[in-house]
Amino acid sequence: MNGRGKSETRHAGMAPNSVRARRLGLDTQYEAIVVMHKECDVCRSEGFSAHTRVLLCNGKRQVIATLYQATGDLISHDEAALSESAWRRLSLNEGDTITVTHPAPLDSLSHVRSRIYGHDLGEPAFNAIVRDVVDGKYSDIYLSSFLTACAARPLDHKEVLALTHAMVETGERLRWPAGIIVDKHCVGGLPGNRTTPLIVAIVASLGLTMPKTSSRAITSPAGTADAMETMAPVDLDTAAIRQVVEREGGCVVWGGAIKLSPADDILIRVERALDLDSEGQLIASVLSKKIAAGSTHVVIDLPVGPTAKVRSAETAKALSQDIVEVAETFGLKVKTLATDGLQPVGRGIGPALEARDVLSVLRCEPDAPQDLRQRATALAGALLELAGAAPPDGGETLATAALDNGRAWTKFQRICEAQGGMRVPPTSSQQRPLLAERSGDVLAIDNRRIARLAKLAGAPDDKAAGVDLHVSVGDEVTLGQPLCTVHTESPGELAYAFDYASANHDIIAIREP
Repeated sequence: MNGRGKSETRHAGMAPNSVRARRLGLDTQYEAIVVMHKECDVCRSEGFSAHTRVLLCNGKRQVIATLYQATGDLISHDEAALSESAWRRLSLNEGDTITVTHPAPLDSLSHVRSRIYGHDLGEPAFNAIVRDVVDGKYSDIYLSSFLTACAARPLDHKEVLALTHAMVETGERLRWPAGIIVDKHCVGGLPGNRTTPLIVAIVASLGLTMPKTSSRAITSPAGTADAMETMAPVDLDTAAIRQVVEREGGCVVWGGAIKLSPADDILIRVERALDLDSEGQLIASVLSKKIAAGSTHVVIDLPVGPTAKVRSAETAKALSQDIVEVAETFGLKVKTLATDGLQPVGRGIGPALEARDVLSVLRCEPDAPQDLRQRATALAGALLELAGAAPPDGGETLATAALDNGRAWTKFQRICEAQGGMRVPPTSSQQRPLLAERSGDVLAIDNRRIARLAKLAGAPDDKAAGVDLHVSVGDEVTLGQPLCTVHTESPGELAYAFDYASANHDIIAIREP
């Protein structure tokens, strides 16, 4: 009988509940998955069924995974096939033996249920929940339950404080010798809004310290780290980050490598899939990352528009007040700016295309997108004023001068070299324009659907993929004029993206004269 036969083929000497680990080669991102034979000894003796949460152990390393079961010859009776996430977290080699058992009861779920039934949670409850989230004990179902419990009935001020504190304490924290550490954040929802590299270059060139840790895309066509990675390495550890900041006064790196508020990315991934925008969760998400990064002064960009995350001026005002109140409790000085969120910023949507826009602004090229330049100087100016490096109402002038005289461009090149060497953003192999179906004025550009088009083109996994906009709201266009160009790495992706565009004619809406 071969190795994919009956359970009697278990190797002699194997301990109870032990199986041979097999690498499945399945990328499930965050979620740990294990596949076992439905009739194997372990599944039968433990009473495991499909979708059971199981504890996988390799020595002292442990992972809680979701079990799926196979029949036939796909999996041997003495094997457990693991997803890449589970494999890496257990530090396995092919053929290693692991044990599979029931995990201990997840006590923190009682707190989630308590909030579902209308009870407020205190700091110990949030600490327990967030710790279990970071430890990988929450399945996507549990995560969805927690997020829904926090969105259906909004968190009050004390709960937001408790959640923020819990998210900070479950990760690493950076501490800096400088008295003032500046940072900037955008609440999101606006494609192409790649101001961060520009702001870091501007304020660092003017003497401020800005160790910027940024995210990769979760559900968007590009995160700041994705765009920056096309210009310089971003996967730096804490020691390397400190060296760059000590040398140049700033950096733009991927925050995931140093686990600042690690619960944040896990929660955001599920929150976006559910299309939930809980204000309390948003505040805790933003501020926990800034506190953990050691920031003291932060400017927060709140784009407002019908297809942005913040839909109205009233919502922006209320959100701004709540952010400032929570920030003050943690000793963080924050200034919020409600900005135009009616359409994407710049022309490029996708890592390399957004990097191209950043470089053109830094180099003061004649065709550089002026909206990106103006937004960056406004935010950098607000940060300079907040930190006391510019007089009131004088920050934007100072920031603009740093671009015009080349100081920001020089500083950006030095930061890139310090992070491992400057790179040239790649270009796509396939390009096709999306043409206007009528003449008229551009009435609107749907932020969410233009971002979706860029993702279907392959962004952010294909760094050169995305959408290059040629028009803005208010522009006059004629029949057959290119509205944007879709960039991909394969003809199949190009066709896929255009199928979506054909079914969504008003991604770029044109009003007939």
